[in-house]
Amino acid sequence: MRSKPPLILIVGPTAVGKTELAIQLAERLNGEIISADSRLFYRGMDIGTAKPSREELARVPHYLIDTVNPDETLSLAVFQEQAKNIIADIHARGKLPFLVGGTGQYVRAVTEGWTPPEVVADKRMRDELERMNEQIGPAWLHDKLQLLDPESAAKIDARNVRRTIRALEVILTTGRKFSEQRGQVESPYSLVTIGLTRPRPELYERVDQRIDAMFANGFVDEVKGLLEKGYSPTLPSMSAIGYRECVSVVKGLLTEEQAKVEMRRVTRVFVRRQANWFKESDPNIMWFRVKDGVIDEIEKTIRQLIDF
Repeated sequence: MRSKPPLILIVGPTAVGKTELAIQLAERLNGEIISADSRLFYRGMDIGTAKPSREELARVPHYLIDTVNPDETLSLAVFQEQAKNIIADIHARGKLPFLVGGTGQYVRAVTEGWTPPEVVADKRMRDELERMNEQIGPAWLHDKLQLLDPESAAKIDARNVRRTIRALEVILTTGRKFSEQRGQVESPYSLVTIGLTRPRPELYERVDQRIDAMFANGFVDEVKGLLEKGYSPTLPSMSAIGYRECVSVVKGLLTEEQAKVEMRRVTRVFVRRQANWFKESDPNIMWFRVKDGVIDEIEKTIRQLIDF
């Protein structure tokens, strides 16, 4: 019986160092990288998402970065299908696919074969939920989700209105929790999951340095440019950490320093939320503390676990 094709999964919190480590591993192991970070889908949103640089993207092939405009969406189902096709193509060319990212549900959709809930859109319900968001705010919607489906609420950022509304829509339409409707099958891949970790103080220091670098590298100008192109600050893409705060800087509602303080706060919350998706107690994840020489340890582990 033919063994399943291999897939290397690299997970870990934001700013832990997934991008550089994944590129190094792909260079060593004849690999190519599929991004599973939903923030990287959007064209023109580079600085605030810490998108890999042109130099980094040129080192090994990358996929599912810069695939849609900020006013478009890439649904979970479409992402899942595109990622599956890309992985198959990488295998067909005799290379090793690396799925890299921090968006839990996009990762699980590929590695665990999730079938996203099929719910006929109810325009009246969605319009009402969106009206409540406009009038009362996203926190109120997220609180309702917390009451109806705590598991989903724990994994959806309260600022991500689109996903909150989607989860509520599924619950209210079907009467079943969104978290219970993930059709799941056995993984089609021989999966090697590498988790990256750092001590929390070190991780937070890297987060702070990244935020400072964003502003130094022109984050405010990037957001100004998006607004000048007509992209609304209320778009789901603009709910990504940093963009809402930077819009407030552009409008004169916050200083850059105030925006940095808020970004540090919400990123720390985001880091804790990511831990709900990828737990250090998960026996299916091999965790490595990022330090000098860890790349050699991980390469050795991968070579031992896959038919190379």
